Amino acid sequence: MATSSRPQAAAATSRADYMNGPLYKQRHNIVLVRRARRKDEGSFRLLARLFIENQIGLAFNLIALLLLAHAFIPKARPVTGKFFTYSYHNPTTGKYGVGYDDGYFITFCIILFTGLRASTMDEQAWLLVYYTIFWPLGLYIYYNSDYWLNLRGLWANWPQRELTGLVKGYVLAQWAFWLQQILVIYMEERRKDHYQMLTHHIITIGLLSSCYFYHHTRVGNLVLVLMDVVDIFLPLAKCLKYTGYTTICDVIFGVFMVSWVFARHIFYLMVCWSIYAHTPEMISGGRICFTSTVMRSFLGSLLALQVLTIMWFLLIVRVAVRVVSGGSADDIRSDDEGENEEEDDAEEEVVEALEEEVGVEDIDLKNWERRAGVKRTATTSGVSLPGHSDRKELLGRIGCEKQVD
Repeated sequence: MATSSRPQAAAATSRADYMNGPLYKQRHNIVLVRRARRKDEGSFRLLARLFIENQIGLAFNLIALLLLAHAFIPKARPVTGKFFTYSYHNPTTGKYGVGYDDGYFITFCIILFTGLRASTMDEQAWLLVYYTIFWPLGLYIYYNSDYWLNLRGLWANWPQRELTGLVKGYVLAQWAFWLQQILVIYMEERRKDHYQMLTHHIITIGLLSSCYFYHHTRVGNLVLVLMDVVDIFLPLAKCLKYTGYTTICDVIFGVFMVSWVFARHIFYLMVCWSIYAHTPEMISGGRICFTSTVMRSFLGSLLALQVLTIMWFLLIVRVAVRVVSGGSADDIRSDDEGENEEEDDAEEEVVEALEEEVGVEDIDLKNWERRAGVKRTATTSGVSLPGHSDRKELLGRIGCEKQVD
C-alpha cells in the first residue's frame, strides 16, 4: 500500500507544481492547459443547433418558395393562397368563418415572426415592437365592440360564428406568436423558470385555440388586451437601461409594476368572475358547445395562469426591494447552469511552456489569474448576474437597477 501510494502522491505533487501560481513562480517549464471538450450531440440537438444558426435563411427561403410557387404554379394556388389570405370567407356577409384551414395562415405567421425576430433586432426590441403594434390593435377592437366595459356583453348573442377580417387576423396572429414563443424559449439560454414559461405558453395556446373554435373571441380579445399592456413596459424599461437612460428606466419599471397589479390581478380576476357568474345567466342551458364542463375548463386554465403571474410578481417585488434598498440583487431567473446539457467538459493537457525574453514593461503578473479563471467580487448596488459580464445582461429578464459606472 505504501509503495502504491507514492506514485500517486508524486503525480499529485507534480500536478500541483504545474499549476502552482503564475509561470514566473513555477519550477518547471511545463504547464497544464484546460481545454473545453463539447459533449457528443444527438441527432435532435444537432438539428436544433442547425435551425437556430440558420433560422433567418430558413424562414425567408420558405416564404420565398411559397411566393414563387404561388406566382408560377397555378395549380398550387388553391393551397399556397391559404398561407397568405384568410380562409372561409363569406361573400354575403363579408366576414370569415373558422376552421382547420386557418392553420396555413398561422404557419405563415410563425415563419414570418421567426425570420423578423432573428434578422431585425434583439429579443427585447422585438417584443417591444410586437406589443406596441398588437396591444393598440387589440384595444382598438375592444373599444369599438359591443362589449366595451361590459362584462355581460362578453357572453351576449353567443355564438358569433363569423368574424371580421380584422378580428380574425388579430386572433390568428396572436395564436401564431405564442406558438413561436415555444420555439424561442428553446433557442434562448435555459432559465430557472423554463418549465413555468413553457407551462404558461401551453396554457395560453390552449386558451386561444379554445376561444377561437368555441366562438368566444370576445373574452379572448379582452384577456389579451389585459395581458399585453404589461408586456409593453418591461421590454421598454430594458431597452432604456441598455441605452443608459437609467432614470427613465426606473420610472417605466414602476409603471410596469402598477400595470401588472391592475391588469393581471384586478381586471383579470374580474373577467374570471364574469365567466363563473355571468355565463350561466347569459348562455342558456342545453347548449352542446358550451356546457358547464367547458366553462370550468376555461375558468381553471385562466386561474392557472393567475397562479403563475402571482409567482412571477413575487419575484419581481423581491428584485425591486433589493435594488431600492441598495443591496445586491441577483437575477432570480438567470441561466440555469445546472441543467444546461451543453455544459462543456474540461480536459487537461500537459504542454511545454515557451520561454521568451521580454522587457520589464511587458510583464503582466496578473495574467495567470485571468487564464485560470480567478474572479474578484465587485461590490455594487445594482443587479449582478452571475456569469454575465455584458452590461446588457444586468437587467436580466426582470427589473431595472442603478447605473453601474
